[in-house]
Amino acid sequence: MNALLATSLVGGPFLIGLYVLTGLAVAGLLLRRLGLRSAALTLALVLAGALAGWVLVWLVSDVWDVFGVSMSTPTRLWTAGLFGALVLAVSNLVGARAHRRWLAIVAIPLCLLTAAAGINAEFGQFNTVRAVLGIPVYGTLTDALAAPVPPVADTRGTVGTVTIPAIVSGFAARDAMVYLPAAARSADPPALPVIEMLSGQPGSPADLFTAGRLAGILDAWAATHQGLAPIVVVPDQLGAPDRNPMCVDSTLGNSATYLTVDVPAWIRAHYRVADAPEGWAIAGFSQGGTCSIQLGADHPELYGTILDISGELAPTAGTPEQTVQAGFAGSAAAYAAAAPSAILAAHAPYRALHIIFAVGGDDTRYIAWTNTLQAAAVRAGATTDLLVSPGTAHDWHTVVYALTRALPLVAAHTGLTVTP
Repeated sequence: MNALLATSLVGGPFLIGLYVLTGLAVAGLLLRRLGLRSAALTLALVLAGALAGWVLVWLVSDVWDVFGVSMSTPTRLWTAGLFGALVLAVSNLVGARAHRRWLAIVAIPLCLLTAAAGINAEFGQFNTVRAVLGIPVYGTLTDALAAPVPPVADTRGTVGTVTIPAIVSGFAARDAMVYLPAAARSADPPALPVIEMLSGQPGSPADLFTAGRLAGILDAWAATHQGLAPIVVVPDQLGAPDRNPMCVDSTLGNSATYLTVDVPAWIRAHYRVADAPEGWAIAGFSQGGTCSIQLGADHPELYGTILDISGELAPTAGTPEQTVQAGFAGSAAAYAAAAPSAILAAHAPYRALHIIFAVGGDDTRYIAWTNTLQAAAVRAGATTDLLVSPGTAHDWHTVVYALTRALPLVAAHTGLTVTP
């Protein structure tokens, strides 16, 4: 059962087999004896279906902006191909022999599943069957720490869920995730750097460990650095997958106070960590990236390093008008002041803040936003790095690239770099 749950959905035999099976089914639907007029009509309908799929993605992504991101070219192609294949399958249900109708009936769910699998592989959201079914990968950190302390040669970290109480903020947060490097479990642990990291919206803290492969990236670093790695805490900045308090204090919840007061206090109370802001970083992806630069730029007394992966120009919850009403009590001035560029300007000049920006190379909209924010950071006196993930867009492949390339930079700026 564990082997089945661990089946990869972003590559490997399952995905290849699904593509081949669906390709054979579609080929079978195409191999049909038709007169010239009927063949031309079928071809026209299939092309019209494909065009309708492309237009639908364009409307949802670029006109209505339902998801706040512009869909990648592969996603548009998958959708167009799905619509064309569905039209082909339906055409085989009309006036065809029984075996062709059965093939069409089988092909329809196959095409739907294959398109979904292809789009998921493009985004990297669900890496395994376990992730699709929502079966937790990690238990509580308390249970994980109940296991015997690993031998010195074992540099793998320990991951689990924890409850971080909202003592000051009262924010209704879900459980957080924690990565404890092997060094943190030693008899006399060193004062380690901290990364407070935030997932996107919709989402949960676990996403950074499942889709973002965070534990594996940190373990690989620790394996070549004497078992040392940052302590990473992934709190919940949302409260629920469909909520977006925008990392400000408002009627939606005191998310900002939770992340900058309650969470750091809990970390300091439970682990031996660096005292100075130079040893602390805040990071995030998408909505979490926006939060990371909002809070990091606003609290240089807490964080010396920021990692903003595909963050937005400003906190967003619907249209600008909806955002102002929901999170800023109708104050356009308060909303404008919460934009990262405004926060950077308000705190300039920074003397010791480093910001790492990361974005997908095919993520046109967010590349422009990232360039704007980097320019604002430089004007405010922060030092910066820019990481561009080749061939990826607003997806988890960009996150994996960014985390892998940014970790050495974060380690250097938080004082963790050691000679392997």
